[in-house]
Amino acid sequence: MKLKLATFFISIALSKIIYAQNSADVIVYINTYKSFAIAEMKRTGIPASIILAQGIHETEAGKSDLVKRSNNHFGIKCKDDWTGSVVYHDDDQRGECFRSYSSPLDSYRDHSDFLRNSRRYDFLFRLEPLNYEAWAYGLKKAGYATNPKYPQILIQLVKNYTLQQYTLIAMGKLQPADETIVKTISTDRQEQAGSDNGFHTTRQYPSGEFQINNTRVVFIKKGTSLLAVSGEYNIPLGKLIDFNDLKEEDVLLQDQLIYLQRKRKTGANEFHIVQNGERLYNICQAEAIRCESLLTLNHLLLGEEPAVGEKIYLRTTAPAKPLLEADKNKQASLVLQSTVPVITETKEKDAPASIPINMITHIVQANETLYSISKKYDVEIEKIQKWNKLDSLNLKTGQELVIYKN
Repeated sequence: MKLKLATFFISIALSKIIYAQNSADVIVYINTYKSFAIAEMKRTGIPASIILAQGIHETEAGKSDLVKRSNNHFGIKCKDDWTGSVVYHDDDQRGECFRSYSSPLDSYRDHSDFLRNSRRYDFLFRLEPLNYEAWAYGLKKAGYATNPKYPQILIQLVKNYTLQQYTLIAMGKLQPADETIVKTISTDRQEQAGSDNGFHTTRQYPSGEFQINNTRVVFIKKGTSLLAVSGEYNIPLGKLIDFNDLKEEDVLLQDQLIYLQRKRKTGANEFHIVQNGERLYNICQAEAIRCESLLTLNHLLLGEEPAVGEKIYLRTTAPAKPLLEADKNKQASLVLQSTVPVITETKEKDAPASIPINMITHIVQANETLYSISKKYDVEIEKIQKWNKLDSLNLKTGQELVIYKN
């Protein structure tokens, strides 16, 4: 009971911190600087979602006194090696020295270089870029910020403003044209209770009946009786429950789409990229596709959930099963464990015996090549081939590769 109360009050405190930044200002900030974040991720590997979340928080969505005076978007202090312009600003102490930049782009680049070139942040670059939660906690662990709630603040910003999509765009897993523009953030506590992560974006659906994927549908508010919907549209309650893969329930427990006819066997779109908090049921409802069809097309079993960022095929059979959320969590755990320097029994033949070697298991993602993987881990292609006894440069999605890193 005490734990639940503590979690509740922390959630309220975080919401106050985040909503102190006007959501309209945050959206303007995102639209202004998202291209910088995407470019920096491509250049250095820091997740665009984390870059934007840090920028939003550190600048109070572009409104802080420090950013207005210095173009410093990440609160980076001078440090001993800084030779550029400076400004003085009250932070943990009065009149502290902060870096000053000629443009916001210079600040974004310096932030990336600051993390990339500092040994205390090395372990972050071994994390999966889609695992923004591990990055958020890692930044705090490495000493980036003194605020004990810093990780939770970044995580909540990523969720609230769908920042994960910019990481997906940088990785080539989502097209810029498919970006979801967040317009408003719901602050209604009743609505929050029904969402997966405590907050959700407000999506606009037409009132009354409309169509998705040539299938009749209506958007129904939480608390509405399914029997009432059945009567209004003259559809037997049993069929309504069947069309929407619902349990025997009378009142909807959350706002959702309710289909008035059976969904299609294939989708209108070619693919769907899994977003944070989405489950296969959500995808089936959003794309108006039958759950059994989606499972078959993507080689999935009932109960298996694909990981965030995975491509779900809607019209044709997928070439391979998507990475599962459960497997991704195991992989992230292994990577985190590997950040602790240890001497492994298996060492690269040419490495000096005195240098600890970390073994990393990499799961090949769609469209990855040996070249991109070698760049990610800063190792030679030939070594990856030798470690894994590869006869060619060809890789398969889902294939496991062993990587040795100093």
